[in-house]
Parts: sequence; structure tokens; C-alpha cells
Amino acid sequence: MNKQERIAAIKRIVEPYVQEKAALENLNEDTDFLKDLNINSAHLVDIILDVEDEFDIEIEDEAMEKMLTVGAALAIIEEKVK
Repeated sequence: MNKQERIAAIKRIVEPYVQEKAALENLNEDTDFLKDLNINSAHLVDIILDVEDEFDIEIEDEAMEKMLTVGAALAIIEEKVK
């Protein structure tokens, strides 16, 4: 799975939690889940669990705290799937 496919997977995962769907159109590595997509912190936990399921990985608490942007999520996913 390449980087664009991973971004597309993240987009699919976060879509149900985004109120304003237009915000998803500009999703990129700099997109902040809380600020740009207005996802609340409780839903961010759900997203992290969905990412773990999608990529068959386990994300430690320390990494979870850093997973606030699409780019951070990509970095964590890429590190875990190696």
C-alpha cells in the first residue's frame, strides 16, 4: 500500500466523524483532526481504533497522543507496517 492509498484509507476512516464534508476535500498530511476537521477527542479515539483495525497494527498510548494530523498518522502507520 503506497502513501496515497494510506491517505485514502484514513479519509474513509474519518469521514463518518466529520460534520462538514467539504473539509474532507482538502485532506492532506497537514490536516489536523481536531482543528481542521472538527473531530472531538472522543471520536479521535474511535478513529485510532479504526486505524488499528484497518492496518492490522497496535498503536501505543504515547503514539496516540501524537496522532493529531494526517501526517502524524501516516508516520505511525508506516513505522508499524514495516
